[in-house]
Amino acid sequence: MSALSGQRIAVVGGGQIGASWSALFAHYGAAVTLWDPVTKTYEIADKRIRRARSQLAEICPAVEAGSVEFADDFAEALSGASLIQENAPESIQTKRHLYEDIEAVVTDTAIIASSTSSLRWSDLSPGLRVSDRFVTAHPFHPPHLVPLVEIYGIDPSTCDRVEAIYRTTDRVTVRLKKDAVGHIANRLASALYREAVHIVAEEIADVEAVDTALINGPGLRWAAVGVHMGYHLGGGDGGLASYLDALGPSQERRWADLGKPALDQSTKAALVAGVQAAAAGRDVPMLEAERDRLLIDSARKRLGRTFDEST
Repeated sequence: MSALSGQRIAVVGGGQIGASWSALFAHYGAAVTLWDPVTKTYEIADKRIRRARSQLAEICPAVEAGSVEFADDFAEALSGASLIQENAPESIQTKRHLYEDIEAVVTDTAIIASSTSSLRWSDLSPGLRVSDRFVTAHPFHPPHLVPLVEIYGIDPSTCDRVEAIYRTTDRVTVRLKKDAVGHIANRLASALYREAVHIVAEEIADVEAVDTALINGPGLRWAAVGVHMGYHLGGGDGGLASYLDALGPSQERRWADLGKPALDQSTKAALVAGVQAAAAGRDVPMLEAERDRLLIDSARKRLGRTFDEST
């Protein structure tokens, strides 16, 4: 029996994130109902879901695959769902109004999880009748291939329940100790991207050089051990304490020299031209396919190691 067999999950919003979530939950056995206010979205969503489920089958064949149904009726879509994964646009008012509609048709035990990429729990929760069952659960795009889910909520038992669902789908969950804009990973990504833009704007290096340096340098190390542990290992036998004593001042000098670029027309033009040059004629679907192939290979290795260690 699949891990989520018998569970009903509602996905609200049929864009790229909603389609990816739908495929993931269904792959692990859930009965998924997808609702979107624009029903013509379903044709595109169906193609995305089929592609995502095919990719998931390459990573880990489904023991007992679930289903994805498209619903025209909002109440019907949410009926009986233990989890409502919301993927509405990044608008506080839009999401708040949506939660009013959700709470009108679900039980008090149903978990409402927002896939928001930057909004805080405290931005979205005012007006909820039962705020204890609401969490922000930010995935990384695409959710079915990138395992991270960042969770924040005020009720530990709700966080435990939703975390168990995500972990059942082989996601890697982290919990925030404090409500924060951009959660953890997007704050890190934004800091890195700011300096990547600055390097291009100041003509220190072009787009391709920046990405090549990241992929073949710190990106490898961060993917293996993370940033804090990476600097700990950089301190030799003395670890992070030795690193901070010896190289802390040089780190501060680098911080002081980091830029604060503006996305003005000339900077945007340089970035777009740089990406187009690095793409070398490959269109977005081709680049997505290349990215997904690398993520699939990475996921297979990650899950393979997990299975080997558990036997």
